[in-house]
Amino acid sequence: MIEIELSGGIIAELTSLVGERVSLRSAQAAAPGSRLDGVVLGDRHLRIKVHRCLRSGDRFEIEGRFFDLTRELRELLQERISAL
Repeated sequence: MIEIELSGGIIAELTSLVGERVSLRSAQAAAPGSRLDGVVLGDRHLRIKVHRCLRSGDRFEIEGRFFDLTRELRELLQERISAL
């Protein structure tokens, strides 16, 4: 599991990454159109534009896309998520 610490100290789990598209599981909802700022792998900053947020049990499934993501970080995240 890859954890992303979102602003406000909320921890989200990265569940899927295909190109620029990303899926997260979080305890907090995010409105479509909103932007999430986060930190992954200790000190790497990223931003996500939210497309959809659906309740799934006691969590929320957030779908969106990365923007301003470096190729290096995208490749690293894809490598880590495919190893799970």
